[in-house]
Amino acid sequence: MASSEKITGAMKMISSAKVHKEEQSLRRLMPFKNQIKSIMGHILQTDENFNSPLIESRDVKRVGIVVYGSDDGLCGAYNINIFKGLLIELDRLTDQYGKDVEIVIYPVGSKMAKAVAHIKNHNVTVVATPGVNSKMSGEKVTEFTKSLRDSYQNGELDLVETVFMGYKSMSKQMLTIEQLFPVTEKMLTSEAADEDDNQLYIFEPDANSIFNEVLPMFVMSSMQEITVENRASEQAARVMAMQSANDNAKKLFDELQIEYNKLRQQSITTELLDILGGQVER
Repeated sequence: MASSEKITGAMKMISSAKVHKEEQSLRRLMPFKNQIKSIMGHILQTDENFNSPLIESRDVKRVGIVVYGSDDGLCGAYNINIFKGLLIELDRLTDQYGKDVEIVIYPVGSKMAKAVAHIKNHNVTVVATPGVNSKMSGEKVTEFTKSLRDSYQNGELDLVETVFMGYKSMSKQMLTIEQLFPVTEKMLTSEAADEDDNQLYIFEPDANSIFNEVLPMFVMSSMQEITVENRASEQAARVMAMQSANDNAKKLFDELQIEYNKLRQQSITTELLDILGGQVER
């Protein structure tokens, strides 16, 4: 019992440290993303008509879904909950765009890759991207995002979504589905820009050029945030799983201890009765 407590306790401490590390990464990302959203908000307040291949919507015939999972186990129902959410989203897409819609799944993490490989649907294709996993570096996230952007711009994909576990706190993670492409005005809306003091801005060379430069940066920052949130949620789920395992082990130990004490007491009572019975016979 002591050995199992030490193991689960050590794993819990390691995962807790990793959660705090990912929380710090999220805090570093947020100012950058908020600034980009603020810039986009100011640009959208102008009267210009913006043209960008990333905001052009078209008939959806082929959908790309990036589904995040883990590469390691011992994180409870973390991967199972994400996979269930993916199945629900597949049904929703089929209902919305018809049974002929083609869906390409990009799994992130070996556990999720194994799970989606069992999906039996002739319209679903699973594409494993080398080097893309739950522990990938920021450079790899950028490279992966660029490949998704190119697929959308080239017409290979008409819609790109992400399915992941959003991080709220150590004890709360929520299944989240976010659209990546096409980028909508709602995704670019910034409360910070709305609360500004209505200053006038001069855009050089022009607002549309800046819009097309900043928009890919917004998508990149969103994907980086999703990746970090997913990692934080995974470690938080592992912390809770280790705590649950420790609590269950302690509960089982207490139950076995009570049962042992009962059997021991019963054995002692039987021996005493045998001794007393022998004395009576004499």
